[in-house]
Amino acid sequence: MKAIKLTYTIATRNRLNFLKITLPKLIAAIQDDEEIVIVDGNSTDGAKEYLQGLFEQGKIQQFISESDRNQSHAWNKAFMLAKGEIIKKIIDDDVHCYTAINRCKHFMLANPAVDICISHCLATDITKPANIHIASRLKQYQDWKDSKTACFTFTDVHMLIRKNALSYLGLFDTQFAMMDWEYSLRCSYLKANIAYYTGYNSLSVSTPGNVSSQTNAATLKQEGQIGKLKYGYEGDRADISLFSEFKIAVGKAINYKALNNLSDTPQLPAEDELGAIYNKLYEEVEAYNRSDDFIFIA
Repeated sequence: MKAIKLTYTIATRNRLNFLKITLPKLIAAIQDDEEIVIVDGNSTDGAKEYLQGLFEQGKIQQFISESDRNQSHAWNKAFMLAKGEIIKKIIDDDVHCYTAINRCKHFMLANPAVDICISHCLATDITKPANIHIASRLKQYQDWKDSKTACFTFTDVHMLIRKNALSYLGLFDTQFAMMDWEYSLRCSYLKANIAYYTGYNSLSVSTPGNVSSQTNAATLKQEGQIGKLKYGYEGDRADISLFSEFKIAVGKAINYKALNNLSDTPQLPAEDELGAIYNKLYEEVEAYNRSDDFIFIA
């Protein structure tokens, strides 16, 4: 048996409609030195049974279904189960470019001092999928590399992380709703060796009902204050709510109206239409990555 070089992890609950789109794409792309680890939060929409079937067929390598406390708890369980040298999160409602991820994987394998690799990100909204734009943290990354800032934020949608770096950087903080916000601050503040890829690992899709959309303004404010005190983070414009704007830009919308009036939340398209939308988005992200101009900065 080959040593596992890359583990794809998914933490999910009651997201069967997205899993039926995301997993066939991932299963088709997986290589001999890779594995898929899925942590299900005891789903009640048929996702648990669907995943159990894939596990029994050997299409996913590790699978558990049990209740968890929050999303950080679920992702931490997935990270701890990972056997791969490198870990890649797969968000169930986003679109992932396995060509770009594979490039980052091989870059990290060839450069064992690199702890984390992030990239540009594409973003859209499920209600307007043709409107795709680029979200970049390259300027913030370069300022951090030049020691102009002590830390910076990035989304984990496009992050690959070396498993043995977790002994220093730690797991996700289960006290934070905006877990990747805190984690990115912590990793950069601790001076993790972060590389930046100028291609696109993912196309982030804003969908109604995702975990981030359920975070309220009071929580954001409180977590922002903690970030400022703990890491000396002043923010891109000195406020965590403005990072939440970036989260909106990369498809993890903080929908305050939905928090107060759930009837205002947009509804998902029907299954066939949803599948067609995502198939088109997978074609789009591959097209964005057809370039020889992308580089790694480390």
